[in-house]
Amino acid sequence: MKKRRAIYPGSFDPITNGHLDILDRSLVAFDEVVLVVAGTGQKNPLFSPEERVELIREAVKSRKGVKVDRWPGLIMDYAKENEISAVIRGLRAASDFEYEFMMATMNKQIYPDAETLFMMTGQNLYFISSTMVKELFHYGGDVSHYVPKAVLEGLKKKIPLKKTPSK
Repeated sequence: MKKRRAIYPGSFDPITNGHLDILDRSLVAFDEVVLVVAGTGQKNPLFSPEERVELIREAVKSRKGVKVDRWPGLIMDYAKENEISAVIRGLRAASDFEYEFMMATMNKQIYPDAETLFMMTGQNLYFISSTMVKELFHYGGDVSHYVPKAVLEGLKKKIPLKKTPSK
């Protein structure tokens, strides 16, 4: 029997518990999910692609059916090259849908054999974003409930803490 495989692409700068929620629920439907650190137009990522791959590997090491990879090009080329016919995309709020819908439509033009599946982030995680985590951490906020332990340690090495001015 052929394995049901999907890719879950993203910049993952850094991976959050919201991402892991989508991954865990994807593993219910797929035998294998490949988390792909994708090439993005992001100009100033905090973590290098190699660091992101390592942080993800550490975060998912106890999960079966998960692979981690890096791809600098079009994600649909990765899907085609690896014969993967499903792309997982997480949605936090309705505002994410329009962009994701347009991307899914373009991706279908590039690789018609792949379907994009949208998953809503869990109720208690919809407000988490990598950007929010980095900013909150930068100002001394507790992000330990929003990221895996390895990411928290990585943030401590990368981001100097700012003191919030007192009144």
